[in-house]
Order: sequence, then structure tokens, then C-alpha cells
Amino acid sequence: MTARREFHYRLPGPAAGHFPGAHRSPRGESGFEFRRHLPLADAPDARRIDIHASLRDPFENWLVRVYAQRMATKVMLIADLSASMGFVGRHRKLDTLADFAEGLAYAAYRCGDAFGFIGCDHAVRRELLLPLTRARGAGLGLGDRLRGLQLADRRDDAGAAGLLRAHQHLRRERSLVFLLSDFHLPEAQIEALLASLAGHAVVPVIVWDPTEFNLPPGHGLAPLWDPETGEQRLVWLRPALRERWSRLEDERRALLGGLFRRHRLRPLYLADGHDPDAVTAYFYGAAG
Repeated sequence: MTARREFHYRLPGPAAGHFPGAHRSPRGESGFEFRRHLPLADAPDARRIDIHASLRDPFENWLVRVYAQRMATKVMLIADLSASMGFVGRHRKLDTLADFAEGLAYAAYRCGDAFGFIGCDHAVRRELLLPLTRARGAGLGLGDRLRGLQLADRRDDAGAAGLLRAHQHLRRERSLVFLLSDFHLPEAQIEALLASLAGHAVVPVIVWDPTEFNLPPGHGLAPLWDPETGEQRLVWLRPALRERWSRLEDERRALLGGLFRRHRLRPLYLADGHDPDAVTAYFYGAAG
């Protein structure tokens, strides 16, 4: 794992896992973070009696200091593998996905978290499913497979309907779920997808490329291809069309922003390849 791909994340709330880890949790009895006082009868550990708190207790109970243990959680990466994710501009979207997957798997290993992967196009790609694991090198093999992946290019196989079935492969316990896509999907499909993941802490990761919202240079007729539907059409590259096209990115960003706000989510944009510093900043202060 190269330092270039490393980043850090944290949970939006306390971890609810059962294994020791790096995240704050209200559970456990053998940690180092003070949680509260309890009467000795409820927490029978005389070694942790707090004399000062006991003397101040109006009910004259012996009070014991109770500590919380840091816990691990489950981290899942759900990736859109529909045809539009095969776009190649300044960066190749599949390379961005592979770099992010490797970085997330290693970050999860450092935190003691279990990491898993679900890739979907028109269906869940079972050959790419990675069950939850705490293995150190889990992301390396996954990254290599994603870089060599051939995406569906037939119209009937080019969609992302499999994303709506990804939740069937998640554990029932609340997990940290990274949902990575370019989100060039119908708004109703994105709404249904977010609703299916409502029981988890979801981080939408939007992968765009600086060139995908630009028309080809020059004038006259030019073929444009929609990778999601496989449709191709000839368009006239007139100034009015270029002006309209230049607004598409801002309009799409505004639409997605409103959609995610309705679900109380804040998207993470990877608009120029994988940027570990931007991922860390998303979780630790800077606005995403």
C-alpha cells in the first residue's frame, strides 16, 4: 500500500460493534474513556470506586467509574459498475474506483474494522463480491481486478439496477457504507437506492472527470455516445449548445445536492481522480 492512497475516516456516531477497534462507543467495560458513574451494586468493581464522587452523592452510594471501550465497525464499499463508469478522460473512472477501494480497505485494516465490497451493474456482480474481512491485503487483489474489469457495453446490460439489490448483501447491523458512483442515474433510481440503505451510515462518493462535461473541440456535426444506454446520435456543435452544455455540471451538482440533503447526506466529490487528502478532509473538518 502506497502512502499516496492512504486516508482516514470516522463514524458519524458511536460504533455499535462487538470487537475492539478505533471508534468511540458506549459499549464495553474495559476501555479508557470515562462514560459515567454507577452504584457499586450495578458495577461490582471495587478497584474503580471514585471516593470524591461517592462523598458528593446525596444518596450516599459507593460510586464506581465506568469506562467505554473503543469498538470496531463494518465498512462496505458499494460500487456502480455500469457502463458510464468506463469513461476515460483525464483519469479513468475505474482507476479512481480501484485506488479508492485499496485506500479504504487499508484504512479499515488500520482501524480494526471489517471491509467488504459489492460491485453492481444491471445485477450484483457475484464474482466481485468480497465478504467482510479484516485481512491486511484485502484491497490489493480487489484493486487489480477492478483495473482490469471489462464493463458491459450492450444496451440491455449497461444499467445500474443491481445497486437496488446491494442492500441484500449487507449485514443487518448498522454499517458505514461508501456508495461510489458517477450518479448519472435517474433521480427516482437514486431515491430508491438511498431508501434501501437507510439503516446504515451512507457516504455518497461521486466520481466525475474534468472532461466529461465538455463537448469535443471544433464545429459541425459530431457523434455523442451515451454509455448508460448505448445510444449514439449526431449533434451540431453550435455556440448555443456549448453554452447549454457548460451549465450541465452545475445543474447536476445542484440536483444531487438537493437529493442528498433530503436524506441528510453530504456527498464526497472525487472530481479529478482519487484524492486521499480530500477524503480525509471530508471527515475531519473541511466541507465536502
